[in-house]
Amino acid sequence: MKTNPLKELETLGQSVWLDYIRRDLITGGKLRRLIDEDGLRGMTSNPTIFEKAIVESHIYDEDIRNASLKKRDAREIYEALSRHDVQSAADEFRSVYEKTDGRDGYVSLEVNPHLAHDTEGTIEEARRLWTALERPNVFIKVPATVEGLPAIVRLIGEGININVTLLFGLPRYREVAQAYIEGIEARVAQEKSVDHIASVASFFVSRIDTLVDPMLEMIIKQSSKEADVAKKAHGQVAIASSKLAYQIYKEMFGSERFKKLAHKGARVQRLLWASTGSKNPDYSDVKYIDALIGPETVNTIPLETLNAFRNHGAPTSSLEQHIKEAKWIMARLPQFGISIDHVTQQLEDEGITKFDEPFDKLMQVITKKYSSNE
Repeated sequence: MKTNPLKELETLGQSVWLDYIRRDLITGGKLRRLIDEDGLRGMTSNPTIFEKAIVESHIYDEDIRNASLKKRDAREIYEALSRHDVQSAADEFRSVYEKTDGRDGYVSLEVNPHLAHDTEGTIEEARRLWTALERPNVFIKVPATVEGLPAIVRLIGEGININVTLLFGLPRYREVAQAYIEGIEARVAQEKSVDHIASVASFFVSRIDTLVDPMLEMIIKQSSKEADVAKKAHGQVAIASSKLAYQIYKEMFGSERFKKLAHKGARVQRLLWASTGSKNPDYSDVKYIDALIGPETVNTIPLETLNAFRNHGAPTSSLEQHIKEAKWIMARLPQFGISIDHVTQQLEDEGITKFDEPFDKLMQVITKKYSSNE
């Protein structure tokens, strides 16, 4: 009998989380089956996922109608709906959380995406959501913007579990890891417990290739002496960047500085691979899973990609393979006029917009449904 490739990832040190949430997934028993049969160990959400779940189904209509009768506004209704789903999913994952001693079993809820450049607003909302969820196995998602970094320090220092999201660049990842460590240090300085605090850094993968590949294709079409180099880099920049992020992870959390905190019970902030569904139909549908399998990591996978990997995934420890090639690829980009720092900043800016727009659309849809019940 064939071994489930998803379960094999666990033996290689990687946790599989689902990048999807919808109420009927939980109430219909499918989430429980994914946990029991596929070894699913967590779940992430974002404004786009909730927008699709609420707009493209009628599952939430009755709750919206009942809330509208109580004169709640669109944002209050959204928060009630998302809080209910995250709490219900967290309850399903509670056994995983307890079995893994708090390593896995988490469900994430994001702060309002419009707060991405508002440090104090992010801190205030993260505190409020954390209190409202009332579950130890939840993450509050905070964006890895410049303004998000001090929020991470403060919130970790307060003992709030943080999933750092919208993370694209290597320099910013180093700053995120630094912020987490500073937050733990601040808590230790207050002589408060750190052994229950969890955090992940969500490094977005496939979107890098989506933006860089067309630039490389322009070089390839020119049939210059650089075309062959561009061909080798095509479709590989995202993976190369992720592999180098893992090298930074090992450096930061293998340092003497962090070892002192680990002796006091601090846990590492694991790297989480996000945006791992293949956007390019010419690529393998499990491209961004196959290449990034390694210990102390998480891959949060869209449902379609999860099904694909179960069907034809071939797990091997791949994350620390071809590191020299990864460095070579990243070093070649400037000769093509590609600044990876500019690319990742553009992706961060676009990522915020991609969350703002569905959030605003969702508010409009809820308001429309609200108005129809008046």
